[in-house]
Amino acid sequence: MPLLLKLLLVPSLIAAVTLAGRRWGPAVAGWLSAFPIVSGPILLAIALEQGSDFAATAAANTLLAVLAILVFSIAYARVAQHKGVFAAMSAALLAWAISVALLRSLELPLWVGFAAVLAALLAAPRLIGHVKGRKDSQGAPARDLPWRMAAGALLTLAVTAAAAQMGPRLSGMFAMFPVMSTVLVGFSHRSSGPGFAVDLLRGMVRGYYAFAVFCLVLALLLRAQPLASSFVAATICALAVQLGLRAAVARSAKPA
Repeated sequence: MPLLLKLLLVPSLIAAVTLAGRRWGPAVAGWLSAFPIVSGPILLAIALEQGSDFAATAAANTLLAVLAILVFSIAYARVAQHKGVFAAMSAALLAWAISVALLRSLELPLWVGFAAVLAALLAAPRLIGHVKGRKDSQGAPARDLPWRMAAGALLTLAVTAAAAQMGPRLSGMFAMFPVMSTVLVGFSHRSSGPGFAVDLLRGMVRGYYAFAVFCLVLALLLRAQPLASSFVAATICALAVQLGLRAAVARSAKPA
């Protein structure tokens, strides 16, 4: 079961988000990709392999690792203004690794970590900013789609394999390794320009509110409730937040 999650689900979700981005643009693709469609299966695989207590601690640290993924996004956007994919991705991954190292040394209560993530999510869009240089991706050929799916599967396998050797705190942070960001943003930057890639990152920030709720609910429930009901409840709560924010944004965008 964990192997099927790694090999089939994540690449399929990457393909779906890629096609959504080509149809509806980077904001929608980013919003969809930030839903726990990668970290959720990784945490489920960790729970199946390591147990619920291990996974509860991992989920609390996955929540905290949202701060690192925001640092990744900001670093990528800033470097992408002047450099290409390789330089921007290298800087972003280095910034993510430094952030994880710093976060690992912190001992924050669950609700304090959740509040810190919410504050960072509010500030992130302004720090990411906008980058010029965007090509229309509608009708773009899907030649790179198998490569995106393969990269997602390999990254997911590597992260979950490493997580089992790291203990619950660090494995939780590695569950938030920027798999979707690395694959989708890197390929999109190359095919559709830096503006599209940065707009994708901005869309992801909006989706991380639901992701934070998903991790919070898992961390609260996994030690007291069965595994299946914990993940179902976390997914329902995240979906409610995701749809609620989407509706609120749509209402605010309508002209008076």
